[in-house]
Amino acid sequence: MQAALREAVEAIRPALQVDGGDMNVLRLDEETGVVDIELVGACDGCPMSSMTLKAGIERILKDRVPGLTEVRAKGIDFDTLDDGFAAGTATDVGPLPEGSSSFS
Repeated sequence: MQAALREAVEAIRPALQVDGGDMNVLRLDEETGVVDIELVGACDGCPMSSMTLKAGIERILKDRVPGLTEVRAKGIDFDTLDDGFAAGTATDVGPLPEGSSSFS
């Protein structure tokens, strides 16, 4: 699931970056299929960010990543990383391929 998520995020990022935004993947819970992201740059605080998240990012990620059930965004769906995660179920997705920096 992690590799598919990395590939899908890399496919989405250029569309966000053209408008001065970007996204970071904060956490992936492979057990529940929930991924937490953070919208940054021009996306952070943008009034359209919730629509971008649900109509764009979530739709594309769910289509390209088998087992993904929900995409949540920090500041839209939750405020801290601990919200909604059972202890010990989420995993770090690791670094993106060289030259990328959206996974933290």
